[in-house]
Amino acid sequence: MKSVGIIANPASGKDIRRLVAHASVFDNHEKAHILQRALLALDALGVEQVLFMPDYYGLVERAMCDLHVSLDVVEVPMNVWADERDSTFAARFLCEHDVGCILTVGGDGTNRAVAKGCGSIPLIAISTGTNNVFPNMVESTVAGLAAGLIARNLVDVEAVSHRAKRLEVYVDGEMVDLALVDVAASSDLFVGSRALWDPARIREIVLAQAEPHNLGLSCIGGILHYIGAHDPLGMHIRLGDGGQTILAPVSPGLVIPVRVREHRLISLGEEVALESAACTIAVDGERQMEVGAGDAVSVRLSGDGPRVVDVQACLRQASERGVLHHPEAFVARTPISSGGGEPS
Repeated sequence: MKSVGIIANPASGKDIRRLVAHASVFDNHEKAHILQRALLALDALGVEQVLFMPDYYGLVERAMCDLHVSLDVVEVPMNVWADERDSTFAARFLCEHDVGCILTVGGDGTNRAVAKGCGSIPLIAISTGTNNVFPNMVESTVAGLAAGLIARNLVDVEAVSHRAKRLEVYVDGEMVDLALVDVAASSDLFVGSRALWDPARIREIVLAQAEPHNLGLSCIGGILHYIGAHDPLGMHIRLGDGGQTILAPVSPGLVIPVRVREHRLISLGEEVALESAACTIAVDGERQMEVGAGDAVSVRLSGDGPRVVDVQACLRQASERGVLHHPEAFVARTPISSGGGEPS
C-alpha cells in the first residue's frame, strides 16, 4: 500500500523565546491548515493511506474537517505523553510499518525526536518552530506532492535525498542523546525552561551545520566559517574572553555581540571531549540533561542522520520525467471541498 506518515507537533513554535526575543507564535490553527493542504496534495497523487501521530490538540483530525478525500487516514495506536516521546514512538512505528515517506511539522526539536526512530525512511520537514535550521520553510502543498512522489516511487529517492549529519552525545562512553544541528554546554546547572537563547551562559558548542543565514547557535559558527548540510565537516567552538567578538542573530530580533575564545573544524567520525564541569547539555537549542563535574561528556559528528528529501530536486526530477503530465494516471478522485469548511 502506498502510505505516508505524518508527525505534527502542536507544541512547536511556542517556547520562552516569544518572551525574551521577538519570535512569532505558530498557532495550531495554522498548523491544521498546513496539514490540510498537504493531505489534499497526497490525495491528488493517489497515495492510499496516511498514518498520523495523535496529539492533544487533534491537529490531523482538525485538518480533515470537511475534507472530501479518498485517503485512508489512520491514527498510530499509541499513548500520548505530550512530549518528545510521542514523535520518537510514532516515527519508530512508521518505520516498522514501512511507510514511503514521513512528513513532519515542527522545528529542530521535533525532527530530532523523529530522527531517533525513523531509520532510513525519507523525511520532508515543514518548519513551524523557532530557530530552525533542519526543517525548511516550504509550502505544504508542494511538500505533500513531494511526499506522494516519494511514496509512489515516481522519482529516484536516492537522487533527490541525502543522509543528514547528526551529533551523538556520550556520557562516560555511553550514547545518551543526539542532535541534528547543535550541542551546547550551558553554565546553567538545571534544565529549567529548556530553551537556550543567551550565549553568555554557553561554554562550548559543537555544530553539524554552521550557516550565517540561520538563526541560533548555527549562525555563530557560520559567521566564523561556513559549513553546509552536505559538507563532511562540523565545528567546535569555545565561548568566552581571549579571542574575538562577533555580531550574531541568535534569535528572532536578537542580534548581539558574542565572544568567541576559539574555534576549529572537525571531521566526520571525530569525537570532541567537552570540558569537565557541572553544566546542562542542550541539544538543538533545548537543555535536556544535567551533568556533574565528574562526568566525561563528548560529542561525535556522524553521517548517520535521517534521510532528508530535497523538495525542489524531487519536483524538478518529476518534471523532467513528465510524471505529472497525465493526471488521469493517478486517480479519478480529484479532492473536493464540501464548501468552505476549515479546521476549527
